Amino acid sequence: MIRMIMHGCNGKMGQTISNMVAEDPEIRLVAGVDIQDDGHNPYPVFYDISECDVEADVLIDFTTASVVDKLLDYCVSRKLPCVLCTTGLNRQQLDHVEKASEEIAVLKSANMSMGINLLLKMLKDAANVLAPAGYDIEILERHHNLKLDAPSGTALALADSINQECDNAYTYVYDRSQRREKRNKKEIGISAVRGGTIVGEHEVIFAGQDEVITFSHSAYSKAVFAKGAVQAGKFLAGKPAGLYDMSHVINQ
Repeated sequence: MIRMIMHGCNGKMGQTISNMVAEDPEIRLVAGVDIQDDGHNPYPVFYDISECDVEADVLIDFTTASVVDKLLDYCVSRKLPCVLCTTGLNRQQLDHVEKASEEIAVLKSANMSMGINLLLKMLKDAANVLAPAGYDIEILERHHNLKLDAPSGTALALADSINQECDNAYTYVYDRSQRREKRNKKEIGISAVRGGTIVGEHEVIFAGQDEVITFSHSAYSKAVFAKGAVQAGKFLAGKPAGLYDMSHVINQ
């Protein structure tokens, strides 16, 4: 059985993952790390990652960017594979991730949802067929009214997935309100909606002459991201050093 440490175990995602792991016969949570703990977890919880001395096969992180450097140093020192779900890393931290991956297995992805990562794969195939045929490409994303950034990192990842298949020939357009001109064929429009409690919805539109092909994904709870993180943890345990992402998980 795979032994797992949950870094950020008492956050919303940490608790969702903890509950999911408790029902999974292939993986067991042996320790958690969090700055707050009320003693309700059935595993030991450490205030700081440096205090954790429990042997494990993989660590899953859902915390904040401010602790990522310390976390990576810990994982490298213990040769512990790390599923890094924390977002918002700066360039220096991303360099640290790449350096750490030379010594341990690190999995980092813009979105942990299995569905989104399958969609990323499907969009590459669609782009290879529809982009050369002149189809216009638009992306619409919807999230809850508390989300600070726009467009979402996932929307950008979807655009990047398409653009990379097209030799990065497209530019991204986020606002057309100040423009009075015909749509450029080499642009991808990205629009954001914020409202209510929408967990996350993404729609990719390929609009051609008298035909529209739409790819869409809706997340109804954070459990979809937890499920992907757990699958990533099971995948990464025992893997050699290297930088992985969710495409490796869905293509295994």
